[in-house]
This record gives sequence, structure tokens and C-alpha cells, in this order.
Amino acid sequence: MLFTHEHEELRRTTRKVIEAHVNPFVDEWEKAGIFPAHQVFRKFGEAGLLGITKPTEYGGLGLDWSYEFVFAEELGHIRCGGVGMAIGVQTDMCTPALAKHGSDELRREWLAPAIAGEVVGCIGVSEEGAGSDVASLKTHARKDGDDYVITGSKMWITNGTQADFMCMLANTSTEGGPHRNKSLIVVPMKSKGVTVARRLDKLGMHSSDTAQLFFDEVRVPQRNRIGEENKGFIYQMEQFQEERLIAAAKGITTLEDIIAETIEYTRERKAFGRSILDNQYVQFKLAELQTEVECLRGLTYMAVERFIAGEDVTRLASMAKYKVGKLASSIPSECLQFWGGQGYMNENRISRVYRDIRLSAIGGGANEIMLQIVSKLMGMHPRRE
Repeated sequence: MLFTHEHEELRRTTRKVIEAHVNPFVDEWEKAGIFPAHQVFRKFGEAGLLGITKPTEYGGLGLDWSYEFVFAEELGHIRCGGVGMAIGVQTDMCTPALAKHGSDELRREWLAPAIAGEVVGCIGVSEEGAGSDVASLKTHARKDGDDYVITGSKMWITNGTQADFMCMLANTSTEGGPHRNKSLIVVPMKSKGVTVARRLDKLGMHSSDTAQLFFDEVRVPQRNRIGEENKGFIYQMEQFQEERLIAAAKGITTLEDIIAETIEYTRERKAFGRSILDNQYVQFKLAELQTEVECLRGLTYMAVERFIAGEDVTRLASMAKYKVGKLASSIPSECLQFWGGQGYMNENRISRVYRDIRLSAIGGGANEIMLQIVSKLMGMHPRRE
């Protein structure tokens, strides 16, 4: 990928917002178990960063996805995973289908304020029995007059306690099979019957408010449906491609940062009369880890270039998502080892990255699902009689 002056200006703007309005406060937000999403999103919205690829008529910048990728890379420099993940939900998980398939009325009501940072969104796909297996979700929306009446639950919902709206995937038919009976619906979170059951206590991503939600006969106008009825599964698969590329982009810079911080720490840390970094094994291992990051970068850049060209990048995006998930499990662990006892302390970023980035192998489709997708596209799945 070739980055222009305009790309670098957007990168600089993003970094400026992060350094002024996010990184000074992440320790406080991590301890609180939540960050002020409306306050933070407003800052990003004012800088024009929440609608980089979205249509200009709704307040977006109308740029191609290479600019979104630059933005996502910079989110990886946030010194905790939860805030960057929450922003990614707003920009690349709960709004792409709305921007592409939503009615003009629906986009003016929800997309425009989301781009401005005036409202917080969440994506409602996962359920307790349907995480990576999207087709098996149980939440359903039945028609009643001009409304949908929604009953069910959603689990592991990022921004769940603060969101103003949810882009929900729900069953809207009993026919057509699990891939042709679902619709995406914008659900206002203040609707009667929406209950935040609990804010979840997680291994990492502490600053992100992740919730379990219940929907008891929630009435939503049918005009809140995004695009055509029963095409929600297809729309959601499209959204997943952006989500997976975002995960890879953020992972590149986060992993690169902790390798750089580990180099600096081991250069200063002394053992047996010399710095830890003087050991050839440490040098070789860190060089190996950086090489792995560069491989991820090359794969992801290729996927983004083809995505911008309008190609179906399901295979490449799934590979990139799998690769970042694998590296999320290995690189932080390898680096933490070189920090010794200090690496086990919560006061150091390495321990936070170790916890936070582990989600990359699970959220947005587990590693095993990514391999299933790739193997299917390679023609390895057995034919069904």
C-alpha cells in the first residue's frame, strides 16, 4: 500500500486525539471498568474520524477504505484494548450495513449522529448459544402491524450499557433456512422491554462495558429494518469483513508497540552484569517476533488493497484475522517473559496487552472458524449428498 500526504495527515489527526483525549485517562478507565463513550466518541466525531468511508451527505468523509485502515492502525496505539475496540464497533461493525443498505430516513436518524459522535452504537449478533455460529441465533422478530416485536437475548455486547442503538441480527422468518431468514434491525436501546442484565466481568478489555442484554416483546417500527427483509445474514457477513480487517490493523500496531517497549526494557534491565538485550537469544527472538508482525502487515495490506478494488476478500480477511489471533496468543507471552517479574505487574502495559489482545483469537469469529472459512474456500470441505 502507498500512503499519501492525506493518509499521513489523517494518521496525525488520529494520534493527536488519542494522545489528548484517550491515553492520559486509560488507567483510570481500566480501574473503573468503563470509559465515557459519549464523551470520547464526541471528540473523535468532531475530528471527522467516525465516518471516514461513510457518505458525505450524512457527515462522512467519503474516502476509500485505505483511510479507514490508517485510522484503525492508529487505534492500536491506544494504551488499552477496550477503547479501541469500542470505537471499532462504532465505525466498522454496527454502521457499515446501515450506510450501505439503510433507507435515507434511517441513515439520517441513526447514521448521521453516529458519525458525529452524538450517539453510541453496538452490534447485536452473538448470543450465549450462538457466538461464532451466527446461523444458530435464536432472537426473533415477528411482525405486528407496522412493527417488529422482538424477543430474545444478546451476549458479549461491546458498548452494551452505554449504547443508544443496536444493529441487531434477528430471525424474521421461519422459512428459507438459517442463512435466509434473518434481518438487520436498528433497535433503539431505550425501547420498552430492553434490559441490561449485567455488565460482564472479563479477563481483559476492562475499560470496555460489555453486557448481556434481554429483549422482552420490544416493539420497533419495520422501517428500522436495514435493507431487504431476510437478507440480514448476507449483510452481516459483509460487515464481518471490515471487522476482521480492523482487528488485524489494530493488532499490527499493538504488537509492534509491545515489541519496541520490550526492546527498551530489556536494554535497561540488568542480570548477571549485563543487559538482558545483550543475550543473542533475546535479540533473535524479538527479531523473529517482528518478522511475524511484518508478515501479518503484508497479508493485511494485500487484503485491503483488494477490498478497495471491490474484490471479495473473505479468504484474505479470514487469513489475516486468523494470523492476528495466533500472534495475539504468542507475541505478548514471549515479550512478557523477558520482562520477568515486572511483566506480571498490572502497572506495566505488557500485562494489559497480554490480557486484552487475547480476544483477537475469539471475537469476530474464533480462529477455528477462520480456518473453516479458508478451508472451505480452498475446496477442502466434503460435499454433502
